[in-house]
Amino acid sequence: MIAIAKLKPSTLAALLLGLGLATILGAWGFELIGGYIPCKLCLEQRDPYYYGLPLAFGALLGLRLGWPKPLIVALLVATAAIFLYGMSLGVYQAGAEWHFWQGPTDCGATRGAKIPTSAANLLESLNKVKIASCTEVQWRMFGLSFAGWNAAVSAALAGLGLFAAWRVARP
Repeated sequence: MIAIAKLKPSTLAALLLGLGLATILGAWGFELIGGYIPCKLCLEQRDPYYYGLPLAFGALLGLRLGWPKPLIVALLVATAAIFLYGMSLGVYQAGAEWHFWQGPTDCGATRGAKIPTSAANLLESLNKVKIASCTEVQWRMFGLSFAGWNAAVSAALAGLGLFAAWRVARP
């Protein structure tokens, strides 16, 4: 077992980047290969990865190249804040899926929808459209949906970012 407390800041940043990349690649894989249709809120939960991972990469690069510590700490804290936001989105959707609270009323994403070119194609087009709801679970593992897993992973990523920032900042 790896003792996280003993890892160097650069190793922590690399772990943060690797786990984040694996997570977003997994989401894309479930969509592209598994055929799962992400809802509007699912797609929004990907934004922290799109913004946070480049910051984590910048922090890792800065650690390797000897950038000023305050800059590296700022990058890691910003990364952690972004993933805390991602965690909150995951908690919100997971709670809506469990019916703890109401989910968004405008949530839905379509796949396979094309504008019909004639009235005859309209019915055929409607049969191909699949709508994903933000409150209906498409998949669960160990009791957690995609949103629940995203909340857990985002919390871990935020924790890694904060811990790495603390390790860089301490004398």
